Amino acid sequence: MSTAVATKTVKEISIDLEKCTGCRACEMACSAFHAKPRYSSVNPARSRIRLVADEINDEYVPVRAGNFTRTECDGRHFYQINGKQYSECSFCRASCPSRDYFIEPDSGLPLKCDMCEDEPALAEPLCVTVCLSKCLTYEVRQLETAADEAGEQEAMERGLESLVNQHGIEAVIANVKRLAEGR
Repeated sequence: MSTAVATKTVKEISIDLEKCTGCRACEMACSAFHAKPRYSSVNPARSRIRLVADEINDEYVPVRAGNFTRTECDGRHFYQINGKQYSECSFCRASCPSRDYFIEPDSGLPLKCDMCEDEPALAEPLCVTVCLSKCLTYEVRQLETAADEAGEQEAMERGLESLVNQHGIEAVIANVKRLAEGR
């Protein structure tokens, strides 16, 4: 078993809640960026960032879209923040069957923050660029990790086994061939 050092690029958007003014510029910019054609409309339902707002108390929490989950979570916790009660779902990043956050309005497909990476001209995600209060900040950093080749092989085997169990060996082989051919 050998161990090598690998470098991993980590891209993060940090949120400073103390600075958020609730302007929703991040939502508008994100929805315009993801409109078809790009910048043709502003529909916050297409945004990969949503603002949970308590306007009376001037409290705002930007939440970015995360991974899709097929099932609802079993957590139904509530949080008290300055006397107001929030459900756990209010701050969750996932798109799931129990709520309509982060679901594309036309297709019903789940949304996930893509950090505007399909636009190479942008130095940082558009939500960060338009955030005048500097609540959102972007950071790219390199992490050195120990790459355990045996562990990676085992993880790959578990993943392939799962795919074969779910879809069958023929479907997995056909898709690997298709990917290898670049189609």
